[in-house]
Amino acid sequence: MGVRFVGYDGMTSVPFLIDKPALEKNGAIAATESSLLAAFDASRKLIYDAAREVYSKARQTSYRITVEDMK
Repeated sequence: MGVRFVGYDGMTSVPFLIDKPALEKNGAIAATESSLLAAFDASRKLIYDAAREVYSKARQTSYRITVEDMK
């Protein structure tokens, strides 16, 4: 469970999934769509930074952001 979003590297769309535990960095959240999206919006800059880092490590067809990626 988490939030899927799409990034763009200038040439292609890059699909990501951020896990619910990674979204809970600032505290527990309910497992509802509105709660997950609110947590995503509240941490958007940190999530985008983590996405850039995960993407830069290796090329894949999709990427997963875990709690360990949220620094």
